[in-house]
Amino acid sequence: MNRRIRTALGVALTATLVTTAAPAPAAAHDRRPSVIALPDGFQPEGVATAGRYAWFGSRATGEIYRADLITGAGKQVSPATGTPSLGLKVDARGRLFVAGGTAGDARVIDTRTGAVLASYRFAEAPTFVNDVTLTRDAAWFTDSNRPVLYRLPLGRGGTLPPAGGFTTLPLTGDFQQTGTGVNLNGIAPTPDGRALIVVQSNTGTLFRVDLATGVTTAVDVPGATFLNGDGLLLLGRTLYVVQNFLNQVAVVDLNRSGTAGVARGVITDPGFDVPTTVAAALGRLYLPNGRFTTPPTPTTPYTVVAVDAR
Repeated sequence: MNRRIRTALGVALTATLVTTAAPAPAAAHDRRPSVIALPDGFQPEGVATAGRYAWFGSRATGEIYRADLITGAGKQVSPATGTPSLGLKVDARGRLFVAGGTAGDARVIDTRTGAVLASYRFAEAPTFVNDVTLTRDAAWFTDSNRPVLYRLPLGRGGTLPPAGGFTTLPLTGDFQQTGTGVNLNGIAPTPDGRALIVVQSNTGTLFRVDLATGVTTAVDVPGATFLNGDGLLLLGRTLYVVQNFLNQVAVVDLNRSGTAGVARGVITDPGFDVPTTVAAALGRLYLPNGRFTTPPTPTTPYTVVAVDAR
């Protein structure tokens, strides 16, 4: 996820990475839409998927919108809050975990009813709670303004903690907070599930985070940098890194521990317009267009683009 602050554009992959993965055309019998319209003026940021549905959060109002990925039809499932809804993840219990951006908070929403099940205030300004990932026993959130992760522990049966029942994990080691731009952004588990991977947007570096200590080590991906790195998605050992202003998704094959990887190329699509993050469903990748270079108005159109996973 990212604010509407344009970080300096740069070369995301070096000249050694010349393979560009272009989306394959859909089969003739595949009637799933490759572009899904969101409400005008929505300003999407996060996406989460389960089955045939995807949920999108508005960075402008906090509204949550659900779309049917087969028909393209959608509806509001949670009303505007007046604060951002950025990174999203949905769990097997139908609960949507929402990062609250400048509000410094997070909330958990019932995807069936839209009811807010719990809310958590992590920090006061300056803060930017940007993205979230789920592990077996916790939800983890990044803060783009602070070198920390917030841990929301999940109890027996996935029980949510009370309002103050979270912890803050300071990051040490290789990661260094840099300047005033977007630092920590996307977050995902390592393939072995024993650590986390985060991306630092303004330096283009991936880091592995030790969950017990907060010690970070730079992920060794020879010849690659991930400037403007935004949302992350791990499928098996393949890590997808959305590079928003570069209008591409870097594809990295990681080792099991997430300490090193090999850059396999990038995915591009003519429909990308500053995509912010990515989620997988029905054999495809779905990316909301943040359109950060387009001045937002109540009638500005926004879309979600589907491309083939590879």
